[in-house]
Amino acid sequence: MRNLIISAALVAASLFGMTAQAAEAPAAPYVELSNPVPVAVPGKIEVVELFWYGCPHCYAFEPVINPWVEKLPSDVNFVRIPAMFGGPWDAHGQMFLTLEAMGVESKVHAAVFNAIQKEHKKLVDKNEMADFLAAQGVDKDKFLATFDSFAIKGQINKARELAKKYEISGVPTMIVNGKYRFDVGSAGGAEQALQLADKLVDKERAANKAAAN
Repeated sequence: MRNLIISAALVAASLFGMTAQAAEAPAAPYVELSNPVPVAVPGKIEVVELFWYGCPHCYAFEPVINPWVEKLPSDVNFVRIPAMFGGPWDAHGQMFLTLEAMGVESKVHAAVFNAIQKEHKKLVDKNEMADFLAAQGVDKDKFLATFDSFAIKGQINKARELAKKYEISGVPTMIVNGKYRFDVGSAGGAEQALQLADKLVDKERAANKAAAN
């Protein structure tokens, strides 16, 4: 009887140890999407950053992610997508998409971020946007015409649809090759987020090579 009690105690201790180990196992720093999203440029590994000009965390991420983007290899395509959750998110997202369509977004991206984050400009009214951007060298009339264009409405719908497919709930969030989602917090910090992005890019590159052989 004593042996049975000891055996039962050992089994219980073993099960408790296994449970404790499982509880202590760190969660994966990324989520693999159940339904992968097609990339914008077939044949390239895509890295997406979803952001909002009004997000201080996105602003703090800028000086870290921008040098990283500049050094990406030729087989990687980086895409910024504005998150649009209503109100100023939508206004700022539409402004970003308008500037991108005009081919001037990269020239004024930092200025827009600084205006909202440092100078506390709201930039939610299209005329206010146009006046500010004109001071940055952007054609005011062209901006206003593009802002309300059918093409931009299509881009807005596309951005919203992608955000739904990526199942995002906040920003900044990164998506690698339409499969893996993570944010700066879950990755452990800005530098760690980019290290994770590199790791997942390498994983996709290896998978592509294996599929080609």
